[in-house]
Amino acid sequence: KICSFQLRMDKKHCVKLSVQPSRALVDEKFIVLVQNAPPGFQMTIHSLHHSEDGHSWEAFGHYTADATGTVNVSQDHSVGGTYSGVEPMGLLWSLRPVPGSKSWLRFRKMNVETPMEVAISVYQGHQTVFVDQVQLASVVAERWYMAPGVRRIPVTESDLTATLFLPPGPGPFPGVLDLWGGGGQLVEYRSALLASHGFASLALDYLTAKITLKTGKMVENDYFETAYKFLQEHPQVSGSRIAMMGLSFGTAMTLKMAVYSEVMKLSCAVCISGTDFLSITKVCFTEEKQAIYRDLLLPVPTDPGMKVDVGRLQCPLLLIVGEDDQNWAAPESAQDEMMEQAGNSHLLTLRSYPNAGHLIEPPYSPHTRASIINVSCLCTVVVLWGGDTVAHSRAQEDAWRKTLAFLWENLYGRKNSAL
Repeated sequence: KICSFQLRMDKKHCVKLSVQPSRALVDEKFIVLVQNAPPGFQMTIHSLHHSEDGHSWEAFGHYTADATGTVNVSQDHSVGGTYSGVEPMGLLWSLRPVPGSKSWLRFRKMNVETPMEVAISVYQGHQTVFVDQVQLASVVAERWYMAPGVRRIPVTESDLTATLFLPPGPGPFPGVLDLWGGGGQLVEYRSALLASHGFASLALDYLTAKITLKTGKMVENDYFETAYKFLQEHPQVSGSRIAMMGLSFGTAMTLKMAVYSEVMKLSCAVCISGTDFLSITKVCFTEEKQAIYRDLLLPVPTDPGMKVDVGRLQCPLLLIVGEDDQNWAAPESAQDEMMEQAGNSHLLTLRSYPNAGHLIEPPYSPHTRASIINVSCLCTVVVLWGGDTVAHSRAQEDAWRKTLAFLWENLYGRKNSAL
């Protein structure tokens, strides 16, 4: 579907803007096309998103129309703006808070049942400020985490704080137990996207779960085992094909359960930006008072008792790390030789991305180098995540494709030709 809007510049030229598709999943590329501009016309293509928390985000590129009066963002160079060069999705991954916004913001989609709406507009000239500027054309594109037919089911039984996402159709589908990191809360958007690609995904809150808020105690291993059994016994889930996926602190939980649980028999595991150990020593701060939590875990412990014994791992593991991770000692942990020494390194697939930071999210998510986070709900701190915007964005796109391919191969037993 092509969505377009036009505004006459003069009697001869009528600039046309299209975004195709105008409605798509967040991990799908779109084509932004400007036509019927004067040859050699200088323009700015601008994207604007108003997030659910009331903040506004923008990105823009500077272009020059060719001899036919056309600019194709997928093929043409941006010579300035929030990105440069040929960047088909730069209007999304380079989104940043508009001037005057609060500091240390991070974009996160909270309500996955509504789309992320992005207004894409064309302005005359190479602009950097857009207040009171006249748009030549504008289109609204919808970016969804839930594909049509995906079902969102809140889960409250067995003291779980979770949401189940089921793909369209009767199933049964392979399952994924999805864990986020140390900030806690129930984060759904990755699970929704996984369901959009054919996996029954259970987003699980394990740090700020209702049972923890009620008792004041951290959940034990049986909490994760209960979540696993919920997936295993669901009539639309294939109980023998279940994976576990963790980001940051969720990685440690994933590895711990994969290795030590007698209940959970995982088909595979995906670990992003995390470690197999937890040895707290100190927190360092930058001159801007940004916390660098990676020093909590350095130097890498040599005492086997301080780490998960990944040498005992019996399922395939995809390990994804950013080499500029300033939050967690993931790159250093990835060099751990325990699996090689134990003879099970053939189960490990490592993807290490130069100049990528900690928050490796689904493709085209805006890069956040530092943001405010609630640490275990006790205090608020600005955390340095790390990463160069361009390299980090490349890593997010590649890591997601590798993740989906890994899950398809190990849960469906075949490759997905669409990846």
